[in-house]
Amino acid sequence: MQTDIPLREAVHNFQVSAPPTDNDTQSETGQPSDEWKLEQGLAGVELHLLDQTRGKEIDGDIPGWEGDTASVTKKSDYKLAADELPGWDGYVEWEDYPDKKRKAHEILISQKFPPPPEFQLGPIPGTNPVLEGVRWKLWHRAIGGRLAVVPEESWATVLKEKSPDMLHLLQFPYNGEPPKRLVTAQPVTPNSLHFIRNHGGIPSIDPSAWFLRLDGLVKEPKKLTLSDLQDESRFPRMERLVTIQCSGTRRIEQIGLYAGEGDEMINAPWAEGAIGTAKYVGISLKKVIKYCGGLKDDGKHLELVGADTYFKMNEVMNYVISVPYSKVKANEVMLVWEMNGEPLPKIHGAPVRAVVMGYIGARSVKWLYRITAIPEPTRAAVQSREYLYFNQQVGKHNQRWTDGIQIQEMPVSSAIMSPWNKQVVVHKGKIEVKGWAYSGGGRWPERVEVSADGGFSWYAVPVENMSAKHKFTWRTWHMWLPCDVEGWIEIVVRCWDNSLNTQPIEVRDAWNWGLHVTSSAHRIRVYSVNKAKERTRERLGEFEKRGISFVPITRPTEFPYMTWEEYDEYFRNNGPRDVDE
Repeated sequence: MQTDIPLREAVHNFQVSAPPTDNDTQSETGQPSDEWKLEQGLAGVELHLLDQTRGKEIDGDIPGWEGDTASVTKKSDYKLAADELPGWDGYVEWEDYPDKKRKAHEILISQKFPPPPEFQLGPIPGTNPVLEGVRWKLWHRAIGGRLAVVPEESWATVLKEKSPDMLHLLQFPYNGEPPKRLVTAQPVTPNSLHFIRNHGGIPSIDPSAWFLRLDGLVKEPKKLTLSDLQDESRFPRMERLVTIQCSGTRRIEQIGLYAGEGDEMINAPWAEGAIGTAKYVGISLKKVIKYCGGLKDDGKHLELVGADTYFKMNEVMNYVISVPYSKVKANEVMLVWEMNGEPLPKIHGAPVRAVVMGYIGARSVKWLYRITAIPEPTRAAVQSREYLYFNQQVGKHNQRWTDGIQIQEMPVSSAIMSPWNKQVVVHKGKIEVKGWAYSGGGRWPERVEVSADGGFSWYAVPVENMSAKHKFTWRTWHMWLPCDVEGWIEIVVRCWDNSLNTQPIEVRDAWNWGLHVTSSAHRIRVYSVNKAKERTRERLGEFEKRGISFVPITRPTEFPYMTWEEYDEYFRNNGPRDVDE
């Protein structure tokens, strides 16, 4: 078992006029030697608050902001979080026990926990896992009982079921994506490389002990086993190729532009790999509701409940979201137990998960065990207080849950998997570019366009270079992009779906406080080296002959670029640098 990664906490109390310590250096003016970093925004986490309404600046956190906790006695109840059922290892029921939720809340408010690690205004750690999830581990340990060891058990499952190539963005709750070179290596993502976005620990539920509760505004509440769901005389088998995408895909671009909300789990720094496509086998939830006699007249939404434990604002709960019944009636919500020809992996929600086609991944509940028909969308945290798309003037200073649009269908999006940003590309007038394109809500990529000049001129990806078209899946693509230009260029991709929706050109157009849905055209900067040009070809040959690496390009060239004879000849033929009259 890997030991915990040391907690990295940013410095919040930088004092502009603080006296030097033994470890500090100051200039002759009395200013810290690294003040230029602050002035240039290179150490944003340490910047003091500039309050122009008060006539003075505030250095870092305001004293006492944590509140008075000195008189609070830490509470504990190690029997509170126990396995609910035999064979359901790691499943603690919260939704049926309001009093248990209250006791858990009292435990959490009686203790003091560290702030989230800073990964937006400060550098993102270069470790793998990138972030540890210290607060989330401590919350589980504070509740104690069965939850105390869930972080370690979950990490063991990650190491067993996921590829060693995975980029672990967050150790717990586990969030991980494949590296770019493997994201679109195949049109169907292998299970071990499919991204994971968990909100809690990973339960281990015996398929023979599992059952699904259906209650609320269904006409005939029922309890169904896995064998019941797999009985084809009751429920026709359904197989679908489906792309699931996290609403945080490409969040790193929004972070790079402007910082936003910074919970290490809710706002994990996803890159372009938080998307994957798999073939799922199961049944339509519509058929199950019909088997329960349908819904009562005021049943308009279905609440889906997962067996993992979730934390929000010192509250403890099971993972809960809802989908409109209209989505279910369209046969676009599946209950699945098979993924890419194998039993659903534990980390992907075994024994049974929901797959909500065309919606953000957060609606495809893993470790599903309960479905409740309700009249309105659930008020559960993940539905009502998270995954909200805010106007750009909404932020920490004024946000309300009702200011955000609850994100359901994913908009059209795309990304470049190769080349990589800031990479030096040697080519002969055409650059090979690879990537993916996707549109939610049952729409599909109809055209993918790529530009080598920042979005002024666009080339369509040949249809034969795109993967097969399906209603709820991405299309992987590749093309040879014409590029005569040398030096720094911007390669941009955009997608048009079958409804002619396309992407805004700039990240600024998509930025929002929650850092969700980076739907802007994806752009990378690469250094173009066109070997079709004679002088470039000769220069590359000189580097190779001398055994000198051409990269990094910032490293000065330590041999003459031309002979003095060539230098003199140039000015003889073209005149001097300056003229007399």
